[in-house]
Parts: sequence; C-alpha cells; structure tokens
Amino acid sequence: MRKDITVTAEVRTSRGKNEARRTRGAGRIPAVVYGAYQDPVSVALNPRELNKIVRGSTGFNTIFTLAIAGGETTPVMVVEQQLDPVRGTLLHADLKRIDLTKRIRVGVPVLTEGEPAGVKVQGGLLEIITRAIEIECLPDEIPESFVVNVSELMIGQGKRASDVALTGSMKLVSEAQSVIAHIVAMKAEEVVAPVEGAVAPVAGEAEPEVAKKGKKEDETTAPAADKGKAPDKGKAPEKEKGKKK
Repeated sequence: MRKDITVTAEVRTSRGKNEARRTRGAGRIPAVVYGAYQDPVSVALNPRELNKIVRGSTGFNTIFTLAIAGGETTPVMVVEQQLDPVRGTLLHADLKRIDLTKRIRVGVPVLTEGEPAGVKVQGGLLEIITRAIEIECLPDEIPESFVVNVSELMIGQGKRASDVALTGSMKLVSEAQSVIAHIVAMKAEEVVAPVEGAVAPVAGEAEPEVAKKGKKEDETTAPAADKGKAPDKGKAPEKEKGKKK
C-alpha cells in the first residue's frame, strides 16, 4: 500500500565495518537501494523513520518515497532488515525501488470475523491454519489485509485461499486449496475398555479390601498382659515361696 511518507537519505561514499560503526554512531544506519534495473546505491538514513514504517499497519508492504540528497527520489519498500540480536535495534536495511506500473508479489494478512455456528451451536473449535496469503497486483492496489467471514461454518467446514475476495489487478499466487481456517470437533475423553473376563462390581456392593502385606493380627485373640502390670483389684496376691506366716 502506498503511503504519503518521505524518508531522506545521504549517499555513503565508503563501505566496511568501520564506516558502518561511524554511521551508527552518528545516529543513522547504512542501507542499500536497488531494483528497477538500476545500479544499487549505498545510503545512510534515520532508523527511527524506518521502524515507524515497518511497525505500522501495512508493515513491509508499505510503499514510501525515498529522497536521496543530491540524487534520485523514488518509491521504495523495505524488503529486508538486520537487527541487533540483543538490543533489537535496527542495524541495516535493504530497500527496493518500485515501478508503480508493474505488478509485484506480496504477502497479505488474512483476518477472520464472526462467531462460527459450529462453535456456538455444536461446541466445536475454530482453528486458524494460515494467517496470510500471497498475491500479485499493482503496487497502488496492495491491501492492508483481507477479511473472511466464518459465521456460517459448521464442524468439518472451512475457508480456503480461493474464498478470499480479490479485486482490481489482484491475482492469487498461494495454492487455492490451502486452508485458512476450519471448525474441528473437540476431542472426547478416552474411555478405557473393560478387560475380557473381568467381573464388573454390582451397584451398591462394596469393593473387596486389598490384603496388606505381612501377618494380620487375629481380632479374636485377646492381647497379652503387659509386663509389670499391677494385679486386678479384688484378687488376692499369691504368697511368695519361703515367706514365714
């Protein structure tokens, strides 16, 4: 999508790692402009301006104007960028000149709208398979996104790339049968099959107690008297042998 945005740049006369570090130290980043059957040009530009474009609603599909001091002014797109792996800051960018009279290939996001009947009525699940499709069109006709309505979908039904409505010079490049979204049934809980020959317990009947390991004490046997326990009251103590009367 073409935007009314102009980014200024300066030609870089030298290359190399040292020159790139000096460029970044000055608050700019090195970049290369190529395409449209013209020679590539090394430039330096403000990274904040490119970040604002790439992070916008149209992202890498944004066509903007690059004005090179003392050089050309041309429509371009950001086709590649190099980020710092730790800080995430922009280190380098590749810009491609765009001929507004020729068709180009771009990837466009696909969004869904509506609550599927298969989810609301049948208890299914909406599963998103593809979030973008590739099309070919004139640069001025690149859409920000496509929207497909999934309200009528039931379990087992879906939307494919061929269901996306294209207009103007747009032509589908992605596989027509590629699934964008579909409704699937929720997985049922696994039921364990009974073992052949096993007897099912009768309702209300207590389950048999599992015998514990080791010798079980006989409940009918009275416990032995403790050593040193005093004799019961009312019972005369036995006379000690050898004691005089």
